[in-house]
Amino acid sequence: MSSDAPESAASASCSASSDKDKQKEKARVNRTSLILWHAHQNDAAAVRKLLEEDRSLVQARDYDKRTPLHVASLHGWIDVAKCLIEYGADINAQDRWKNTPLADAEGAKKHSMIELLKSYGGLSYGQNGSHFEPKPVPPPLPNKCDWEIEPSELDFSNSAIIGKGSFGEILKAHWRGTPVAVKRILPSLSDDRLVIQDFRHEVNLLVKLRHPNIVQFLGAVTDKKPLMLITEYLRGGDLHQYLKEKGSLSPSTAVNFALDIARGMAYLHNEPNVIIHRDLKPRNVLLVNSSADHLKVGDFGLSKLIKVQNSHDVYKMTGETGSYRYMAPEVFKHRKYDKKVDVFSFAMILYEMLEGDPPLSTYEPYEAAKYVAEGHRPFFRSKGLITELKELTEQCWATDMNQRPSFLEILKRLEKIKENLPSDHHWNIFNA
Repeated sequence: MSSDAPESAASASCSASSDKDKQKEKARVNRTSLILWHAHQNDAAAVRKLLEEDRSLVQARDYDKRTPLHVASLHGWIDVAKCLIEYGADINAQDRWKNTPLADAEGAKKHSMIELLKSYGGLSYGQNGSHFEPKPVPPPLPNKCDWEIEPSELDFSNSAIIGKGSFGEILKAHWRGTPVAVKRILPSLSDDRLVIQDFRHEVNLLVKLRHPNIVQFLGAVTDKKPLMLITEYLRGGDLHQYLKEKGSLSPSTAVNFALDIARGMAYLHNEPNVIIHRDLKPRNVLLVNSSADHLKVGDFGLSKLIKVQNSHDVYKMTGETGSYRYMAPEVFKHRKYDKKVDVFSFAMILYEMLEGDPPLSTYEPYEAAKYVAEGHRPFFRSKGLITELKELTEQCWATDMNQRPSFLEILKRLEKIKENLPSDHHWNIFNA
């Protein structure tokens, strides 16, 4: 008995030491998430407090190797950036795509930030902010090991269901200390050939996408059950819920929301590799945070990637794909359609933001789609509606899809409308 005692004590000591190391590592990961979050929220005081406690956090990195200075530069948060530089932030740190903080500031057109970073020796590397333009920038071709996630890395101990569907559920969970959204396929469907095919299609599509107005793919579990798709977790909920609570939006808010959606869609529609969303609706537009200052397009379960040979091609796709209330008439009628189906859905969302009610809210979804397919459109009731916004909405839901503008045209129109709007303090961060 006594001969075993030293060994047991050593084992207990080793176990205690291991637990301590795990706790330290967890604390470090949590602080990393915190400083990146506070940098994103423009909370300079919270950033400074964290740095006073642990100066090394100034070089913290997220899953894309972005530092707090990258985050502050993208949003134009001058006070946060100054604090980070004061604590020795690497002015030319490069993220996974070789972008420096200055490249991000230039891409987001944050002029004051550009001047500040240049004054400290900031340089432009990598894409020089080009991932902010409608032209897509393909990320490096991924090896499976780059994005395949071990299920054991996902922490569901404090998970919460944030969405449900016939395929399964979407949960808020944690991955390496970071909050994430996990789309988890029902175990009973994990052997269904069509479900597996659709799941892999969505993963293969998402892994190619990188844009500030597209929900960011982080990884997937494809070789173990249940199948899971992991994306960034956005704290603001979806546009459907937001509109339900707020009702009609002010013109400036509606325009800024519309700009974010149109930027994401212009990126997806860029030729020759066009991605048609096919289910654009308020539930699939997500708010980054509770301040509602940034939107992202998500849920690509029904999206189609099309190789365009000619810009006038009509893609040979038919069938009722998507949600009836926001569905283009050509889809409802099972006719050939192209990327302009997304422009039609965008028009219905814009209408809902301006009016405060879903389009044709007195009709059941199927009946609404049928009514629209017969040539009818929602009726504008709001008084004092900006003429240009009404005209843009009506052009976007034109019966002839060739008459609908592209998202690049829509962006230009919205920018012009925005210039002529009275200033709205809630949105002044867009001009920072």
